[in-house]
Amino acid sequence: MSLKAIWAGNTAYSKFLLSVGIILMSAVIFTLLSAVLASGIYGVSMLELQSLLNNFSDPRAISILKFLQTVSTIGTFIIPAFLIAFLFNEKPLNYLSLSGRVSSFSIILVVLALIAALPLINYLGELNSRMSLPSFLSGMEKWMKESEDKAAELTKNFLEMHSTSDLLFNIFMIALLPALGEELLFRGIIQRIFSEWSKNIHIGVWTSAVLFSTMHMQFYGFIPRMLLGALLGYLLVWSGSLWLPIIAHFVNNASAVLFTYLFNEKIISVDPDKIGMEGEQASVLISVILFATLLWLIYKKEKGRSKSLMESS
Repeated sequence: MSLKAIWAGNTAYSKFLLSVGIILMSAVIFTLLSAVLASGIYGVSMLELQSLLNNFSDPRAISILKFLQTVSTIGTFIIPAFLIAFLFNEKPLNYLSLSGRVSSFSIILVVLALIAALPLINYLGELNSRMSLPSFLSGMEKWMKESEDKAAELTKNFLEMHSTSDLLFNIFMIALLPALGEELLFRGIIQRIFSEWSKNIHIGVWTSAVLFSTMHMQFYGFIPRMLLGALLGYLLVWSGSLWLPIIAHFVNNASAVLFTYLFNEKIISVDPDKIGMEGEQASVLISVILFATLLWLIYKKEKGRSKSLMESS
């Protein structure tokens, strides 16, 4: 008996539950697999591995963490997305909106829009970082700050690059894999399910965006990441192709990696993380105007080819 499209007739609610189950199962399997492989490749016991990963001063820790991150991304996002699409539809690539084409002009506009949005993103991130919870939630706030600090320390270590090979691997790990995996899962699967469930494409876009931002577990950057998720969702709605949000996601992540490398190597003098920060309101206003204009152009270009995600492929 073929398993292809075996759950095609299920309700959106059951599809969501099945998807969560598949994602969690795959994540656990690949987390265990990555740990076993890392233990063998790096010649450390499982017990030593656990201790080593909490010691960023050991150069092996970052290398192992990058390996674990790579395998985990594949197992948590990419493989489940294709498996879910296979079980939900006779044409998995169509279900994931991977069959549609994207115009070169739209790609250029998306790249320009993301560059134009940099001051706005940094400004929103700064505002979000000032978030303060009521006193009765002090315990939660402490946990959130500790989680944020740990994520920031890990990111800082990941972005420490001393060679072109370090740069290229980081672009692969931080930009390419997440762009493919997170878009396949959040826009290709989750956004589609919630759009079908609610019968409203906007609910699908924003629910997926909220879950996308929550998944990163970095609450002091929640708002700009949620807005990025919504942008990626609407790029899919307007174009009918997942390739446009994949490209946009890749450009967003890859530019952060590249600019960090260029700044740390003193090839450029401007820290991209500081653009649009406090005292630069003019650059933020210009950013908003340019970004909005470019988004309007993308919408006008792509709206004729837009397809409803609620339609079965």
